[in-house]
Amino acid sequence: MTSYFSWLSGLRIYFQRQVLIIFVLGFSSGLPLMLVFGVLSFWLREAEVSRADIGYFSWVAMAYAVKWLWSPLADNLKIPLFHHLLGRRRSWLLVSQVAVAIAICCMAFTDPQQDLALMAALAVLLAFSSATQDINVDAYRIEIAEVEMQAALAAAYLTGYRLAMILASAGTLWLAALFSQSSDYDLSGWQHAYLVMGLCMLPGIITTLLSKEPVSVLKQQNTAHGSMITRFAAWLKQAVIAPFTDFFSRYKWHALLILALIACYRMTDVVMGVMANAFYVDMGYSKEEVASVSKIFGVIMTLIGAALGGVLINQFGIMKVLFAGAILSAATNLLFSALSQIGYDLMWLTLVISADNLSAGIATSAFIAYLSSLVNLAFTATQYAMFSSLMLLLPKFTGGFSGQWVDQFGYSTFFMMTAAMGLPVLILILLLAKADSSGRTTKVSAAKVKTEEIS
Repeated sequence: MTSYFSWLSGLRIYFQRQVLIIFVLGFSSGLPLMLVFGVLSFWLREAEVSRADIGYFSWVAMAYAVKWLWSPLADNLKIPLFHHLLGRRRSWLLVSQVAVAIAICCMAFTDPQQDLALMAALAVLLAFSSATQDINVDAYRIEIAEVEMQAALAAAYLTGYRLAMILASAGTLWLAALFSQSSDYDLSGWQHAYLVMGLCMLPGIITTLLSKEPVSVLKQQNTAHGSMITRFAAWLKQAVIAPFTDFFSRYKWHALLILALIACYRMTDVVMGVMANAFYVDMGYSKEEVASVSKIFGVIMTLIGAALGGVLINQFGIMKVLFAGAILSAATNLLFSALSQIGYDLMWLTLVISADNLSAGIATSAFIAYLSSLVNLAFTATQYAMFSSLMLLLPKFTGGFSGQWVDQFGYSTFFMMTAAMGLPVLILILLLAKADSSGRTTKVSAAKVKTEEIS
């Protein structure tokens, strides 16, 4: 009985003010991601935008991969007027959140059939604003409470983020179907859906206005000294140069193999994913069907796969699960190739998406654990951010050409091509496993697996 009450007492932490704030801000962070990439590609394909152009649209998501480039601005640049009213961190949060809401609403009033260039510009604005919001929400989460609170804050952030992703993906598709006047393309359905999503940014904006500036930030503002150039030079040395030199000094020539693996590991699923929604439209699946099977059921299977990946890592070690995950990710792309030959079949779609998301969960869980094992605790945030950015750059860039490949070769061959992209990954894993007999790059506890990065 005592343990029962102590367990209930432990749950009280999730109702503390800071935790509730981070939950809402996590929701605000998770909302734009699917609107700038996932469901947007469904909208574009329904509007008869070419697959090649949809592929190019995927490049806007690269903003999330390079957001560390402008992250120093959030620590050093004061936003006029807002800085004096809200403080540095909340002023950046508010401006980025308002920019996200405006970009979403402006996209709602844009017809991709009439002005595709404007839609592309607004998508870039949304991605840039969303990535900037992520930078500041992460910083706010770290600064708002002591170390003892960080686990609860991270859990609250992850919960809010995932709920927002489900709302922005499945919710947008359902709303677009609800407000559509016909089963064919109806602009008004998408307009209403995106306007509702824009309004969903209000809780985050209100939370930012009602919250307090972190005490640590106020102290930094009061004790800041030296010129901007001096502080930037110090930041550059500590935050960029030192983490790189540390990484190469620890792993020597193995570092090149490691970086190659990081750059290639997610190639199969990311490149395939660019054309996934266009594929569903071309196969005749409705928005409601895709929302139910892909956006909700798929997310659940991803989380199950991630949990299973953690169990397998404890049992067999990272490198073996990393290798198995790469095989599974490539193999499930072959299932999509088979589905393209079968045609419209809701049962087969459910089975293929289930297998794909389960495999992705296992693979990503192992990959995140591997990345976590590589960092030096002295540079944890910087090195991990750089690794996570590198893992998206090449796949996102390559994915931009996916529409052209589908037009030229067809879906079946395209999916087989993406499966073949997994072969270099398998070779790199085998080389690393052989080269690093000490296993120093693979030792990591299950507690370090950052499931919040799974996507």
